[in-house]
Amino acid sequence: MKKETTTRTPYTHAELRPLFNPERIAVVGASPRASSFGGRTIANLASFDGQVYPINEKYDEVAGLTCYPSLDKTPETPDIAVLTTPATTVEGLLEDCIAAGIPTVMVYASGFSEIGDEEMIATQQRMASRAREAGVRLLGPNCVGLLNYVTGARITFAGNPEGRLKEGPAIGLICQSGALGFALAQAMDRGVGFSHVVSCGNSSDVDVADWVSALADEPTCTAIACAFEGISDPLKFLAAARIAWDRNKPLIVYKMAVGEEGAAAAMSHTASLAGSAALWTALLEKGGAVVVEDFDALIETAWFFAKAPEPKANGVAMLSGSGGAAIMSSDFAEIAGAPMPQPTPEVVDRLKSLIPPFVPARNPCDVTAGVINDMDTLLACADALLGDPNYGALIFGYTYAYETATVRQPHLSAIAARHGKPMIYVWLTQLMEGPGTLEAERDLNVMVFRSMRRAYATLKAWTDRVARRKSADSSSAETCSGKVEARRILADAKGATLGERASKALLSAYGVATPREILATDEDAAGAAAAEIGDALAMKIDSPDILHKSDVGGVVLDVTGPEAAKAAFRRIISSCRAAHPDAHIDGVLIQEMMPRGLEIIIGFRDAEGFGPVLTAGLGGVLTEVLADTATALAPVTTSEAEDMLRSLRGARLFDGFRGAPPAPIAEVAHAVVAISNLAVDLSDSIAEFDVNPLICLPGRVVAVDGLAILKPLESNDEPAI
Repeated sequence: MKKETTTRTPYTHAELRPLFNPERIAVVGASPRASSFGGRTIANLASFDGQVYPINEKYDEVAGLTCYPSLDKTPETPDIAVLTTPATTVEGLLEDCIAAGIPTVMVYASGFSEIGDEEMIATQQRMASRAREAGVRLLGPNCVGLLNYVTGARITFAGNPEGRLKEGPAIGLICQSGALGFALAQAMDRGVGFSHVVSCGNSSDVDVADWVSALADEPTCTAIACAFEGISDPLKFLAAARIAWDRNKPLIVYKMAVGEEGAAAAMSHTASLAGSAALWTALLEKGGAVVVEDFDALIETAWFFAKAPEPKANGVAMLSGSGGAAIMSSDFAEIAGAPMPQPTPEVVDRLKSLIPPFVPARNPCDVTAGVINDMDTLLACADALLGDPNYGALIFGYTYAYETATVRQPHLSAIAARHGKPMIYVWLTQLMEGPGTLEAERDLNVMVFRSMRRAYATLKAWTDRVARRKSADSSSAETCSGKVEARRILADAKGATLGERASKALLSAYGVATPREILATDEDAAGAAAAEIGDALAMKIDSPDILHKSDVGGVVLDVTGPEAAKAAFRRIISSCRAAHPDAHIDGVLIQEMMPRGLEIIIGFRDAEGFGPVLTAGLGGVLTEVLADTATALAPVTTSEAEDMLRSLRGARLFDGFRGAPPAPIAEVAHAVVAISNLAVDLSDSIAEFDVNPLICLPGRVVAVDGLAILKPLESNDEPAI
């Protein structure tokens, strides 16, 4: 079978420019009736900088504009045609757009693939195919429209926030749901800046990945916010996210519909541990996106990234007149993993000269209400903390919204600007849009969060993103020359799976250590193998048809001596034959018995739409009970592999725990990288692969067991060397 690839590369900024930054807009179905889709669209374009061409043969004029009978009668070719007419007319009108040479088309009409009717599904597919064939970019159908707040091109029939973006930072907002997108855009009314708000409708052609790609190169957009349910080609979204990463355009994502269906039928342990939520998290991580878990965090986080400078330090300082706010600050900093170092001695001395003697000069700094109400002293405390080289940002616990607090905002902003560090207002009052909100949101040096948790999570994501960018150039994936040998092993496969011996041979080809072992086909060979290897032995059935060996008596441990090995051979064969009378059995593996050590599970599966997905975690019998795993899209670099391992809840075990020796995490990471390379090289042949366990000992990491599930080989496909 062929490797997973994207259906196409994402559209570029240039390809979609006529759609989201048009100079000439044709509104097909324009009407003087204010309540009609065409009438409402014309009204929304009243402040548009460019030309609007109403199209309707019934009228000579609409809303004071000359109305044209057809698209080919306009004085200049429109950049976009907005089809506001019923579904039954759309296919014919698309042909008119193509004939008129219009590069982009938006379709409002619903009643296509979203209703599940086969005829309308076919119609939508036919329209999309025809548009692609003609080089026309199609947005919709079932699309609520898009908003360009730079030029005033608010191309929609729906009510939407008014206003224009002047200069400064702005969010480019992508939302699969037009209604939710416009709901988020109402943050404009509290001071948030937007360059564009775009939706996708049924995504018959232009989808969320295309919008990410286009906005990545849009100079008026300084951060991209994206909320979506799904996309038919996840790897295309990954490609778009990488474009944003390469342009250093922060991409903040809220992924809806992250149910865990899809992994239940997996045959290997690792495959069953990575559901759809883990797959999407891994993909977004691979693309460098900042992921938020709550819908109401999307705009706050994106607006922070749109405004924030590059961090000068990882540490966070906190200033407040509330002891409770200071305690909350410490709690959520610890949860997020955001460091709150103590001030330098010089800053401590300065704080002591400003605050009451009974107040500790520490971080978080609760300066009491007396200082909060003394603006000069408050500003001096803020200046002292922001001047500390340990801190990249200052959180200010904003407990009350009142006019006197608003007065000090420009002074706090000036201090933040002088130090080149953001001032974070955590809006603790429930008067959400109270006095000072608008001024704070519009201030380039001030970031507003309505949750202490979100503030610290965002600050951690901010510093992590920069650290990743700095390390990206020095980190690359390891390569291995095991592909040719692996293909030879696969060529000898006779069924749907590989037995343990063949599976471990693949690992050996990629540099992963395996135990010393001998395959015995009769009891005398088992005895001879036991004599040769010596010491305690592990004996296991080797059969491509018996996946879970221990369940059917196919494993015997701590075997010592030739006679015991012969007896164990007979017992294993008898038990497995009884359980699986038709199984093909290659023999019994006689292995050196590995000492006890930290057990890790590593594996991958070829997930539809995502390609090979790697999973690593704590192994052994409690693998599926504990489900302490990390997931990534293959391949991974050495640093990415170590990050996966360090992210496990049980990561402390690598450092030694309660007398246990430390495990060599660098060598485990090397094994993870090797298996990820195997996953990529053999993705056309292997559906799932499981290493359980990988035993980690001081100075030695050994794959004790392996299982490969093969893909069916189609007659017209040849594996690529």
